Amino acid sequence: MDQQKIGRFLRELRNEQGLTQAQVAERLNVSNRSVSRWENGTTMPDFDLLMQLSDCYNIEVGELLDGERKNGGSQRDSKETLIKAVDYQNTEKITYTKKLFYFFLVGILAMALYLTIDALGLAATPPYDAISGFLLGLVLGGLLVGALYSSRYMAKIKAAKLRLLRHLREKR
Repeated sequence: MDQQKIGRFLRELRNEQGLTQAQVAERLNVSNRSVSRWENGTTMPDFDLLMQLSDCYNIEVGELLDGERKNGGSQRDSKETLIKAVDYQNTEKITYTKKLFYFFLVGILAMALYLTIDALGLAATPPYDAISGFLLGLVLGGLLVGALYSSRYMAKIKAAKLRLLRHLREKR
């Protein structure tokens, strides 16, 4: 999956419809910055937003994931689209898991160093007092950011499910 190609395709589709990034963002209930990042190939839209984008631009999700228009359609194309969608969702999960892992890894390593300095009785002597204070801050910061990141992600999943349900209801 080529993010740059998909981004150029999204920009092309938006321009064909004569829409601004702000208008697309408003339709999808996202920020202008998100649309800009998609079009620059920096990030990809969430899985549920792919369907909304395909409806907005009147194209198939498979075309969106390929970053180009296709002629005709078949059952094989539908199967390939489903495989691409699942692959996209798995990539999204892997990225999230890596980020969360790094937050907690930093917290754990900082905690190990802090406990080592404290166990050696160096926490009260300069410069170890400053280092131990920094490490303790890093521990708390890493764990707090990890917890906030994971809870934000859970809220994001819930919002995605609600948008997906809304989208499916509108299709009926």
